[in-house]
Amino acid sequence: MRLGVGAAAALALAAGTSGETGAQEKPAPEAPPAETLILDRILVDAATRDTRPLLEATDTVSVREGEALADHQATTFEELMDDIPGVSIGGGPRGISQEPNIRGFTDDQIVLRFDGGRFNFDQGHRGRFFIDPEAIERIEVIRGGGSTLYGSGAMGGVISIETRDVDNMLAPGRSFGGRLRSGWSSNGETGQASATLYGRAGRFDALGFLGWQPMGTDLEDGSGKAIRDSEIDATNGLLKLGFEPDSANRLELGLSRYHDEGTTPPNANAAASVDTNVAREANVNTVRLGWDYTPAANDLIDLSVLGYYNGLEISEDRNADGRLDVTDYETFGFEAVNRSRLHWGRPVTFVYGFEALRDSQSATRDDGPRPQFPDATAVTLAAFGEATIAVTDKLEIVPGLRLDSYGRDPDTAGLDSVDETFLSPRIGISYRPTESWQIYGNLARAFRAPSLTELYNDGVHFAIDGFALGPGLTFSGVNNFVPNPDLEPEKSTQLELGTRFEGQSVIRSGDRLAFGVNGYYADVEDYISQTVTFMDFGTITPGAEGMVVSGTTTTENVDARLWGFEAEAEYDARLWYAGLALSIPRGEAKDGGPLGSIPQDRLTATLGLRPSETWELGTRATFAADQDDVPEGSVAGEAFTVVDLFAAWRPQAGPLEGTVFRAGIDNLFDETYTIYPNELPQPGRTWKISAAVTF
Repeated sequence: MRLGVGAAAALALAAGTSGETGAQEKPAPEAPPAETLILDRILVDAATRDTRPLLEATDTVSVREGEALADHQATTFEELMDDIPGVSIGGGPRGISQEPNIRGFTDDQIVLRFDGGRFNFDQGHRGRFFIDPEAIERIEVIRGGGSTLYGSGAMGGVISIETRDVDNMLAPGRSFGGRLRSGWSSNGETGQASATLYGRAGRFDALGFLGWQPMGTDLEDGSGKAIRDSEIDATNGLLKLGFEPDSANRLELGLSRYHDEGTTPPNANAAASVDTNVAREANVNTVRLGWDYTPAANDLIDLSVLGYYNGLEISEDRNADGRLDVTDYETFGFEAVNRSRLHWGRPVTFVYGFEALRDSQSATRDDGPRPQFPDATAVTLAAFGEATIAVTDKLEIVPGLRLDSYGRDPDTAGLDSVDETFLSPRIGISYRPTESWQIYGNLARAFRAPSLTELYNDGVHFAIDGFALGPGLTFSGVNNFVPNPDLEPEKSTQLELGTRFEGQSVIRSGDRLAFGVNGYYADVEDYISQTVTFMDFGTITPGAEGMVVSGTTTTENVDARLWGFEAEAEYDARLWYAGLALSIPRGEAKDGGPLGSIPQDRLTATLGLRPSETWELGTRATFAADQDDVPEGSVAGEAFTVVDLFAAWRPQAGPLEGTVFRAGIDNLFDETYTIYPNELPQPGRTWKISAAVTF
């Protein structure tokens, strides 16, 4: 997490260089004519662990922030991130079950970072996003292998989420401010209310956020059918306290608490059943303590230190019989990252650091052990370094290396501990034929250590009610998890090539054009695949009341390859703007069999109009293709087209100055559709309105 001083310095540098690489030093350009609109350059942070212009990164990166996020009026992460190429949010319509998919990599093959700290919880059907979308200021998505900087899990990429802070909320010349927002969505009768207060006094600053998202009824799909037991209420609180004792130092403490509750199936991305529904309650507490040290005129030290804690508890009380499942997951993390800028004949920037993590999980069923989520701990220690070397004024190479040492320790007799080390090298290249154009490439080795659940889960996965064979005799089925502590870590070699352009006044004075295209290939060894043998009729055994046929759910290593093409473009001419995001993912096991995680081909097109300074109108259309290359027994994904409308009114004077009114319609034509591989339909037509006032 970059805090205050270091980030401000980097941003100032980026603005001053107008997107030039570190190797280029040119006089500041002349001031543009007064009537020309200067649009901000795209900056990245997570992709390099150092704030730089996008055209200096050698990864494929997309950034969404500010108004681009607010226009979605999102109540879930699927709504918030549905226009980012290469990314789909699966898990169905319930926000509590949603999980990311990047290029066919899913679950903890993707690193999630909230305000700089890793969020590692990932247990089937219980989701990975525990934050109010209204609290988010910025999302940066790195697509492709990022293990050199982020270690285990960054095979598919990294999603870095930054919440609001004082620097991006407080108006120039002000010492105090606030934001109040209220919204409503017709589908599910979902309300949204939030209050944010922030200010700065001398060397201190503070921000507080409180968000509430109640639902009045279940969601409905495009056919008007209720998505039963999708009514979930959520609240989220956030507090940030900052202190800058001098110009070189900044300390920041961040605290947050998330809570949701409602009746839902334990598999929240599946249809509800009165026999299995649970009263769910989730509580997530996070703590972040960061220190930035950036002494003036010192090119060797630009230090960020972060310690963090995540604590999660999910309780599920089964309505039918009162069976109580409790899931606990804790993460303690620490990282220190420094940036040194040197000149050894040519400019060289080093980013290097150390990271330590300890994850622990436990679960109970009616206060006894629950082997489906076994008690276990995971410890990771890592050191990494990456250099950006300006070979010429136009060419940079970026070598990097990371060493991870990790251990997995089950608290169960008869299961072995796991200890492994892994090297993650990479080499990147950036060529800038012009100031506005970049050609880049990246060859990286990435990995993911097996999760505690994949290694050690045991016990009953699911049971099938029997049928009568005669008086007092039934025939039933039980599917059991089989632990596999011999799982190897997933390893991949990934190659990526792409080009990007970002220019001002390209077609007409004051416009801005940005686009990028890229292709990728990932060769994956020991891909961890879950196999469910539904029922093995060769294992019929007598039970207490009849005959039982068994089945198994196991994890095993297979080899796979994933490849594809992506494109993203944005054009802003002030009066109107347009955007495109294209994803064409492919993948298969090396034996030729299909993978069940490859998303549908998808194109998202956005067109907007600003008829005046106060009004903005737009439409967004998503086109998804059929996905019929699926594993045997799986349901194919059907093509769909979804059209959304959105509008905003921003009064510039009078008593409503500082207020933004928004309205929109999601799924305008009430399409009934699913997002592969989930089989539960997404919400149908949804009317949205909101108002936010900043003071």
